[in-house]
Amino acid sequence: MTTTPGNASSNLPGKPPVVDLATWQAARAELLVREKAHTREGDAIAAARRRLPMVELDGTVEVTGADGPVPFLDLFQGRDELVVYQHMWYDGAPHQGQCEGCTTTAWHVRDAVYLDARGVSFAILTTGPWDEVARYVEFMGYTQPWYSVRGVDAPVGGEMGHLACFLRDGDRVFLTYSTTGRGNERVNGSLGLLDMTPYGRGEAWEDNPEGWPVIGDVGEGHPAVGRQACWYWRTDADGNATWGPTSRPVPQWTRPGATPVETLGRHGHHH
Repeated sequence: MTTTPGNASSNLPGKPPVVDLATWQAARAELLVREKAHTREGDAIAAARRRLPMVELDGTVEVTGADGPVPFLDLFQGRDELVVYQHMWYDGAPHQGQCEGCTTTAWHVRDAVYLDARGVSFAILTTGPWDEVARYVEFMGYTQPWYSVRGVDAPVGGEMGHLACFLRDGDRVFLTYSTTGRGNERVNGSLGLLDMTPYGRGEAWEDNPEGWPVIGDVGEGHPAVGRQACWYWRTDADGNATWGPTSRPVPQWTRPGATPVETLGRHGHHH
């Protein structure tokens, strides 16, 4: 059994100042003005996003899932809208060699019942060969539909690491939106909650007071010089952030068969 990543320290160096409740309420109210402005600007951006033009694509292009090759149109499951996450893949890598960033995105969308209730289907696409992908999906215990888009052109295939939205009009299919990088954070509720906490994400790029802790370092392997974003998404069996043959994305440690003795294959390099 592994220990919990991110165990508490009783003596972190930086702490917020201690004040009485009235002083805290005044400071909280001042920040709330900015938060409300941020929310309204987010609403305005979402309104602009809904007004973007769209691009038609061939809905008959085949992707491969648990039932074999199917047309992309089938991923809508009869609904009008579809959101996909395009998951990076490292051919031939063992389970722990897959992408820690993509793993955290997929893990945060364990199912899509609330999207489905709103008329939106969800699927994960990846460029891996289906036999490898199927074993990985079983290992991780994922229930959302996965498909291999190997050899398929963008926007269904192509570069991975994106969230993309599609609209269906009968048998016609359109790309309406796509984002990558920090745009993918919308899926990851853990990051939003960390942003509410006094120590935030614990990453060196954050704007923090002098003396605030950067909770972890990654000092070995690729892609790492220390303290880059997402250091805590990949750990060894004891919860220490690291890349290499003894590490894997955090949720993989809870999977059946997730033993520390598995070693990283020669293809197991990471972005």
